[in-house]
Amino acid sequence: MIRIRAVLSNSDHPHRRPGRPGPQHRLRWRRRLSALCLAASLPLAGCGGGQPGGVALRDAPAVAQAELVRRDSRLVPPTLVWHLPDGTSLPVRVWPARTRTKQAPRGIVLALHGFNDSRDGWEYGAPALAASGFTVFAPDQEGFGQTADRGRWPGTDRLVEDAAEMVRLAQAAEPGLPVYVIGESMGGAVALCLAARPDHLPVAGFVLLAPAVWSRSEMSPLVRFSLWSADMLDPGWQLTGRALPMHIRASDNLAALYRLSYDPLTLQGARVDVLSGLVDLMSRAASAAGQVHGPVLIAYGAHDQLVPPEATLAAWRRLPPGVRRAYYPSGWHLLTRDLGRQSVLRDVASWMTDASRPLPSGADVAAAAWMAGPAWDRPVPVWLPAGLDGLADGGGGQDGDLH
Repeated sequence: MIRIRAVLSNSDHPHRRPGRPGPQHRLRWRRRLSALCLAASLPLAGCGGGQPGGVALRDAPAVAQAELVRRDSRLVPPTLVWHLPDGTSLPVRVWPARTRTKQAPRGIVLALHGFNDSRDGWEYGAPALAASGFTVFAPDQEGFGQTADRGRWPGTDRLVEDAAEMVRLAQAAEPGLPVYVIGESMGGAVALCLAARPDHLPVAGFVLLAPAVWSRSEMSPLVRFSLWSADMLDPGWQLTGRALPMHIRASDNLAALYRLSYDPLTLQGARVDVLSGLVDLMSRAASAAGQVHGPVLIAYGAHDQLVPPEATLAAWRRLPPGVRRAYYPSGWHLLTRDLGRQSVLRDVASWMTDASRPLPSGADVAAAAWMAGPAWDRPVPVWLPAGLDGLADGGGGQDGDLH
């Protein structure tokens, strides 16, 4: 709980007369009020914070703390750098497809990371997709990772246009192969906006993993007021969350959370105006859900503490017929990094190989059950077989190729 008494105290200077605050005193008030207002909206920052998921170094397992920090704070250089037409340079990590002898790759994946994350966010998921025959390109999106304008919000239009240009660059790197766009959290919102564009990009399918679709209209008055007041009072104020007693866990995989926390490419906070820009993107993505076209797979985890289930359900109900939905009863926000990520990654690889198949895990059946109504507010049974896929999108199939 926030210590409101300390925040609202006007006794910072024992010799200053009440009612006559000086410039420094007013600045402290403004920043404290910004922090107080943003306490209600910290989940918007996703995983960007000093200790993502509420994980502290003292909670580390038996591994020596110094070794843990050394391992997880390593900087992995990019495989290449993409240069966009507007002069922007985006570092990219590449995981080449691993296929059997003389077997061509199955396709290309453009992997878009989440808020305050980087290209390293795909260190868990990309190797598994590469083992299934897909070459993965994971760029730092503009404003994040190792880009020149790190820490600044580029704008929703800029992020979506960058993604469209990166689709073309990925296709040029591996001519003749289908291109899939996979986005996680903020990256999922960017991918959703891209899928809703009227122009038809050369994309074989979109995979939206826990996309950020919490629009302003679905936020409480307190959250909307928090964002507005903080943006008006101090838009450049850097919020880290270290001083606020909010512990939001993005995954059940502590090793992944340590890596995210200590990775030098992870942004350890966000300016208020950047958070406001994120809400603009989420609102655009939520409203665009009904306009997506082409093959789309959208996924959500029952333990997601970042994107509210009500916002996700609202977006799901706006999606056009034919969109495949997947619900993971044991899933968190970082679905490709969770302890149960193999089910998610196997489903993604299977869907990209043949979108008509039922998902091997039965997550599409679980999604239909979750959407059915209040009777399914409790956790969905994990034993629902994929053979019951008639509840969602009918058809038979085999397990995915992920190993």
